[in-house]
Amino acid sequence: MFKGVVEADVPATVLEEEAVERRGLFGRLRRNLGKARGAVTDALKSVVYVGVDRRLYEQTEEMLIAADVGVDGTIKIVDELERRCTAKKIETKEPFQNELADVVAELLRPDDPELQRIDVSHEPTVILMVGVNGTGKTTTIGKIAWRLKEMGKTPLMVAGDTFRAAAVEQLSEWADRVGCEIVKQGSEADPAAVVYDGVAAARSRGADVVLIDTAGRLHTQVNLMRELEKVRRVIEKQLPGAPHETLLVLDATTGQNGLRQAQEFKQAVDVSGVVLTKLDGTAKGGIVVAIHESLGIPIKLIGVGEKLQDLRPFEADVFARAIFGGDGDAGSAAAE
Repeated sequence: MFKGVVEADVPATVLEEEAVERRGLFGRLRRNLGKARGAVTDALKSVVYVGVDRRLYEQTEEMLIAADVGVDGTIKIVDELERRCTAKKIETKEPFQNELADVVAELLRPDDPELQRIDVSHEPTVILMVGVNGTGKTTTIGKIAWRLKEMGKTPLMVAGDTFRAAAVEQLSEWADRVGCEIVKQGSEADPAAVVYDGVAAARSRGADVVLIDTAGRLHTQVNLMRELEKVRRVIEKQLPGAPHETLLVLDATTGQNGLRQAQEFKQAVDVSGVVLTKLDGTAKGGIVVAIHESLGIPIKLIGVGEKLQDLRPFEADVFARAIFGGDGDAGSAAAE
């Protein structure tokens, strides 16, 4: 999940827990992504199966479009799928579906795997969280802070959302739950001033990671987007090179609208990665492919449930098999 965390410094109990989690990850992810997987399975089952033929490829195209993969991604996937199935002489549905999962995984796999990890190698590391209302920014901050604490790091939260009445209170509750410090001011305070104080506090108190909450804003709200740019400038002026990560939190259930949001935020604040939440609540898991293809922004984390452990690093192979793989794929993926 994190770049810059030395494994030797992580408590042994945490490493053991993560090893257990990873062994069961495929099965849990497959269950939690049940809506998206069910949509894929139902779409392919609806074909009157007579072999891997043109009709199956057409049905696969329709299924991918319906899953919000997008036109460009769908064309790439189906063209490559047809090439591979022809070369391998695949004639039955389950190998076809597993080949589909492999093609999707390859498309999503970055050239440099390090790009999908959150960089916390700086002292302190500043992570700016952005997005529209209701995507789960504050909860995501709490879950990231919890994981950092588990790994022996010292996170500090900054309540930069001074517009929403309950935002400061909600972040404070997460700080208490996780057991980390928080920098906050009253509602309607200047967000840039709060963030300035937060970065200063992190430096003076020896915090490892600064997690900055910001007010949810629509990508069409020009004044608020400019305010976000101001916050970035304040951070960079105080700590050159920061923010080291700007994570855009997107709600997977919004589908293509989330893609449009991402395009605008990328232009405004130089987004370095995406956190895709609520994947367990949508049948359109293909939005992962659309984000990757349209924006070129790595998906760093996915939210697949309410538990603290359900904010997971995005792993292309596990994700693709959990949604697109056939029933016979579970054993090999779970054993990895």
